[in-house]
Amino acid sequence: MVRLVMILLGVDYLRSRWRSVMTLGVLSIALGVVIFSDALDGALYFPITPFAALMLLGGLATLAVAWTGMGGQRMLRYVKGATFCLSALLVLIGGEHGNFALSMIFGTLFLVDGALQIIAAKVVRYRHWKIAIAGGVLEIAIAVFFYQPYPDHYAGTVAYCVAFGLFFGGWNMLLLATRVRRMAANPAVDGAASKGPAPFAGALWDGPPEPHETALTVHVWTPVGSSKMEPRRQLIVDRYIAAVDRHGAISTGHAALETPEGIYISLYPAVEIERSPEEFARILRATRDNDVPGLYQPDYETEARAWCPSTRQVRIRNYDPERLARFWEAYRRDTTYNLTYRNCSSTVARALEAAIEGASTRVWGRGGGWRPFWRIATTPELWVAAQVRKRAATMAWTPGLTLDYARALSMLADPRPSGWVRMARLAIRQMARSRRRWKAEEAVAAHVGDDEPDARDAPLTP
Repeated sequence: MVRLVMILLGVDYLRSRWRSVMTLGVLSIALGVVIFSDALDGALYFPITPFAALMLLGGLATLAVAWTGMGGQRMLRYVKGATFCLSALLVLIGGEHGNFALSMIFGTLFLVDGALQIIAAKVVRYRHWKIAIAGGVLEIAIAVFFYQPYPDHYAGTVAYCVAFGLFFGGWNMLLLATRVRRMAANPAVDGAASKGPAPFAGALWDGPPEPHETALTVHVWTPVGSSKMEPRRQLIVDRYIAAVDRHGAISTGHAALETPEGIYISLYPAVEIERSPEEFARILRATRDNDVPGLYQPDYETEARAWCPSTRQVRIRNYDPERLARFWEAYRRDTTYNLTYRNCSSTVARALEAAIEGASTRVWGRGGGWRPFWRIATTPELWVAAQVRKRAATMAWTPGLTLDYARALSMLADPRPSGWVRMARLAIRQMARSRRRWKAEEAVAAHVGDDEPDARDAPLTP
């Protein structure tokens, strides 16, 4: 998450605030330690019930406006709201059963995540894989801590979760402050600061770019969509890893990036890699012996004609073509292709990060202040993008992960109105439409009344 925040805000913005960020990190860690220590003896001073009530209100509020989201944003809001409501209800129910259920849920989440990280690191063997294994072991240790009843028989589960959240959040802020203090430029792209492609200050968009709007496009060929034969459907596997057809052929999909300025980034092996089930496990290793010559496709039209049109597209308005051009100029000098650590998806992910560097500052940074920082810190898609990036870094970038990453970053770079704002707008529009309809009905009724003869004017009959 640290690198992602650096990319979205830009080093120049963060460098002038590194002391404040570091202070917040220290305070967050200190508060996390205090809450954790308080929960160890079972006599909690942490306000559990008010905290659970706030969680329940937050979950209900999120569910109330979830329908206003777009695509993946809508699903994320539903999941977040349901999770908050379930956790809050378990806390309010209280007793051993509620605390036990919460402990099992949180413990299982840490256990699964840690185990996946260890397995992926041992299989792929990317750079720093031993550090990733250590992180996985730490997550499993936290899972064990949640599973076992000592020392408070699960009474402090919520307090432990809050403490861990504060501790890890503070640690990330310390890392962020330390890195930007020493850094002269963002690691996503070299070169001086760019003037930016357009004045995006204060911009809010209700949805993705229209076809006539200038926007960067991420093309994704999903494994299922690009398979030559009918694939055997495998839940999650054919979405994020590969699709296997009836003859055993493997399709991993593809990803590319295109801009209106004429940049097209699409890395492909110069010679087709053998992807039979017997060879696939061997070439998954991110080792130098699996490096092969690669080539860059000239443009999207050529690639689509030779293969097929992309099955998914993500478009982003708020990008910097100058930074992207500098990144592309340096990156294209190396044509090495590796199925795990330097493939089409990892290339697109790095290019996308270079293109959106400083995106949040371009939108919210006019006039200075902390608004850009708090806006991205409170946007759910930041957590989603960070988790996708973490999973890709500990395993490998795939077209499925690139698609999710691009969607999350599009909502961070092109911010959408909050759910409450959009809900209020829709309510006002509905009220205006209803008022116009009522006026029209009244006018029709008045006209009909004028045309009908009045009984008092009728002639008297003998």
